Amino acid sequence: MTTSQQLRTIATTWTDLQDALGAPAQLGAFGLGLRGYLARLDQYDAEEAAALRALERDPSQIGERPVPIRLRVFDTMRSIQAGLAELADQIAAEVQREPVSFAPRDWPAAERARRNALARADLADPRRWRFRGNRPPAPYTALWLLARVEHRPGPCRRLNEAQQERIGHVARGAVTRIEAVLDVADRCKELSDENTCACGGRIEVYGGAGATPVARCQGCGALWTEQGIIAA
Repeated sequence: MTTSQQLRTIATTWTDLQDALGAPAQLGAFGLGLRGYLARLDQYDAEEAAALRALERDPSQIGERPVPIRLRVFDTMRSIQAGLAELADQIAAEVQREPVSFAPRDWPAAERARRNALARADLADPRRWRFRGNRPPAPYTALWLLARVEHRPGPCRRLNEAQQERIGHVARGAVTRIEAVLDVADRCKELSDENTCACGGRIEVYGGAGATPVARCQGCGALWTEQGIIAA
């Protein structure tokens, strides 16, 4: 998937993330079936993991509580939106030209009027990234970055190779998070040593993209789903 395709994916799947905010909670822990195993495959950085741990416990409660899927979706959306906005700030600071200046007062009236009209239009250009005020939603930011990647017309210079790569890195990470939280990508993972088959073989779990999760022992070949062993 190219950077352009990834940025379009972010823009077009954002409504799916919004819909998923109200989705029923899913449990994600060992001992709760293969979907629990798959839930543990998602990788979070230390800051995100700490935030999720804080959300999953009410100070007035004793014991642990599973994190509702809507909190995971919210955290994903917040992280992606913040990352895209920070990236757009950086790129705009490097490639976006300053607005046309307003005319000095000592210019002839007609020239001053033309120059000021040009300056106002340039300042209000919707293709210009705004550093101040409320940040636009993630789809807008993704499309603004897309315009830069594809060298669309606007008040910006062309990106260099390093800037292209930086945008590609952030876009790939965002799409990976979206696919994981919406379960729209094929996934495969070998479980850790403490989660082995009765024969001692290592277990591989695969699923995602709407498919029923399945586990397979690499030793004896046993195959099972959440409903139990289907082949041995």
